[in-house]
Parts: sequence; C-alpha cells; structure tokens
Amino acid sequence: MSRKIALITGASRGLGKNAALHLAAEGVDIIGTYNSHADEAQALVAELEQRGAKAVMLQLDVGRSDSFADFAARVEQALQQLERPRFDFLINNAGIGVHAAFAETTPEQFDLLMNIQLKGPFFLTQQLLPLINDGGRIINISSGLTRFSLPGYAAYAAMKGAMEVLTRYQAKELGARQIGVNILAPGAIETDFGGGAVRDNAALNAMVASNTALGRVGQPDDIGGALSMLLAPGAQWINGQRVEASGGMFL
Repeated sequence: MSRKIALITGASRGLGKNAALHLAAEGVDIIGTYNSHADEAQALVAELEQRGAKAVMLQLDVGRSDSFADFAARVEQALQQLERPRFDFLINNAGIGVHAAFAETTPEQFDLLMNIQLKGPFFLTQQLLPLINDGGRIINISSGLTRFSLPGYAAYAAMKGAMEVLTRYQAKELGARQIGVNILAPGAIETDFGGGAVRDNAALNAMVASNTALGRVGQPDDIGGALSMLLAPGAQWINGQRVEASGGMFL
C-alpha cells in the first residue's frame, strides 16, 4: 500500500512542525508550508528524511488568497516529486496570534486575523480540493478560546469560532467524496506562538496550569499526538466534530 501524504500549513515550526514529526513516525510523507523562515523549513525536511519520510517544503502566505492558484500548481509539482497524483490529509494549521482588547482592536488587526485565520483556510481548502484523494481527511485548527473567554482575544476567537462552523459545513458538503472534516482546538501550549507568552511568562504559565485538570500547560507533543490520532484509520467515523485538546482547561 502506498504511503499517505499530508499537506500541513505552517509546518516549519511550532505545532505544525510537531504534527509533521508525529505523522512521519506513522509512515506519512509531508508537504509542508512556511512563510518566511526557509532555513527552518529545510532543517525540518532533513529531520523528516532522517526518520524515513519523504518531505517537500513550499513557501506560502496563507493571508494572500490571490496566491492560492499558483500554490496549487506548486503542490502538483511536489506530488510529482513524491510520485503521487493527489494527497490524503490537509491540516490547516498556519496562523498568528493578536492580543488586543475588544474596545481597542483596530480594523487592520481584524482584517489581518480574518485573512489568515478564516479567509485563508476557506479558499485554500477550496483551491486544493481537486488534489485531495476521495476518502481523505481535513483537520482545521481552532482554540480553547472559543469555549472559554479570556480578555484580549475577541477577534482571534471570533475567527476560530467561524472556522468551527465552517468545519461542519465542509463535513456535510464533502461527505459525497467520503472526505471527513474535523477541527482540533488546542488549549494553551508552550510554543513561540503569540510571542511565546505561555512558554516564557512564568505567571501566565502557572495560571494556566492551576486551571487545567491535568495540572500543567500543554506541550507540542500533546497536539501532534492528537492530530495523529484524528488521522489514524480507526478515527474515520469521527466527522464534523470539534475536538478539544486542552488537558481539561477551565472545566
């Protein structure tokens, strides 16, 4: 049986990188994207190849939907390199964090978040649909902030909430092709996301840990493992669902 291929946006660092490593360990080849850190992207290719996976990294700014047709053409070229006509899994992971009180959020901040967190994955997935195998799967990324509310994340959480609604519609409309669509909602994770606040701010880290049932802040491996689980053969009947991986934060 031929190996599966996953396309992961924002794969050069953070949760995207961890997901790539987890999936490679499960025998999945990777097409990843990066925005500006080509050196980190190529370092990941080398690491994945050392683990026995084939890997290609492509530059992509998910906030520029006008570039998606060109990107899809480059994905086709990458698939030829991997000797496959289509890929199997799409993980819409790339994103940014903007911390701003509701009363102080600017139209520029709102538009930036919308273009990257909502418009980007909406139209990128649409553009890539012809390249996804029937029976494939799509994982969108949300946030625990759609369930609980912390000041400063109104715009960010609103975009993620919209992605949760979109996920259900995608699952409904792509079911005819047997493509399953779910959305994973991480809690607070120790990465460089949002300037690395959860990782580097001791007071914030302690607050999160004290409000999490498992008594600690999340690690990238917690999310990479959850993504790998949702793409495993035994999870095919999970569809149209929001799955939170937060260790029981703010229960």
